[in-house]
Amino acid sequence: MIHRIFILLLLLMWLPDVYLYQQVVKPRFSRHRWLCWLHWLPSVLLTLSLVCMMFGDNFTSLRVTLTGVYMIVFLTIVVPKCLFVLISLLGRSLTLAGRLPALGVLAKVPINTVFDIIGGIIACVGAYVILYGCVYGWRRFEVKEVVFAHPDVPEAFDGYRIVQISDFHLGTIARYPEVVRRAVETINAQHPDLVAFTGDLVNNEATELDGLEEILAGLQARDGVFSVLGNHDYGPYRHWPSKRAQAENLEDLKHRQSAMGWHLLLNANEIIRRGNDSIAVVGVENDGKPPFPALGDLPRATQGTDGMFKLLLSHDPSHWRRKVIPETDIQLMLAGHTHAMQFRLGDFSPSSWIYPEWGGLYTTEEGQGLYVSAGLGSVMIPYRFGAWPEISVITLRRK
Repeated sequence: MIHRIFILLLLLMWLPDVYLYQQVVKPRFSRHRWLCWLHWLPSVLLTLSLVCMMFGDNFTSLRVTLTGVYMIVFLTIVVPKCLFVLISLLGRSLTLAGRLPALGVLAKVPINTVFDIIGGIIACVGAYVILYGCVYGWRRFEVKEVVFAHPDVPEAFDGYRIVQISDFHLGTIARYPEVVRRAVETINAQHPDLVAFTGDLVNNEATELDGLEEILAGLQARDGVFSVLGNHDYGPYRHWPSKRAQAENLEDLKHRQSAMGWHLLLNANEIIRRGNDSIAVVGVENDGKPPFPALGDLPRATQGTDGMFKLLLSHDPSHWRRKVIPETDIQLMLAGHTHAMQFRLGDFSPSSWIYPEWGGLYTTEEGQGLYVSAGLGSVMIPYRFGAWPEISVITLRRK
């Protein structure tokens, strides 16, 4: 991953530094050469660290941890600089274009200075958003209550409580078992009838579960815990010594989920009964658009469920429009995958640039529904802001 964005990271580091040196540091501190040299030190250290990270396997547990630390430091330093430079450049551009009116009491203050002050304030806000998300945001669990009403919900399942969790990415938070334990306690406190996990339990390796299996086995639901695989669970982002090693890792992950008491659905279904009423819990393997694996088999997964209310667990929300809506009568699908890009302000997330359905409940005119969870964990960096770690409580209602 680092290889793919190496040049971009370098540009983000050095272009703002060149601008800051020419416009701020050199004019004000030219008499203090050591301060001028000190200006370049963070980018020099970040660049040397980045070059070292170019070598080796990006997705071993140690490398994920080191990469996460690096990215936190990188973002804390570089993002505020970029924000300041953008605002400062805007002020200078408008000044050159002669488009800035008089500023009243600030008329005696150079326009460039005004924009530099604004840029400084915005840079401080940016630093706060990054530090808060890295220190607190990724463990600030949010319980979301959602109601899904449909005429096909059987009477015995009116009020049925499903807790959906997704995208644990345990490799990123494996060093914090207390956080995983608190997540389990929060889930159990919702008194679910069923817990649905919609994929990406690990970043890449089944061993990320070491020390956490007993905690996750403590999930409690009247009808059990059901799960599916996400794109990361197949281990495609690690350089395995062989295809066999990758396949063995996947089998190990499947075995561990079974040992925890989870019902892993691999293009299969299970029937939940309440007296004479029943619903089908359907689970497919990851089915995404390239470059993500497309291994879902809906006809196989839904065998024997005709005429029933079907709850589909499918990791990638794009599956809904591509295949679920046009090919099935599945009433409700649960997905994850997007993480809401781990950043959200109100109703906006960068995820919306990629996924039409990226977070929350979506329905068609015919009543088919999709709920996309923002997930619990983080990839590479333990960071979330606005898109807090989500525990979704979805209550079924009969219309």
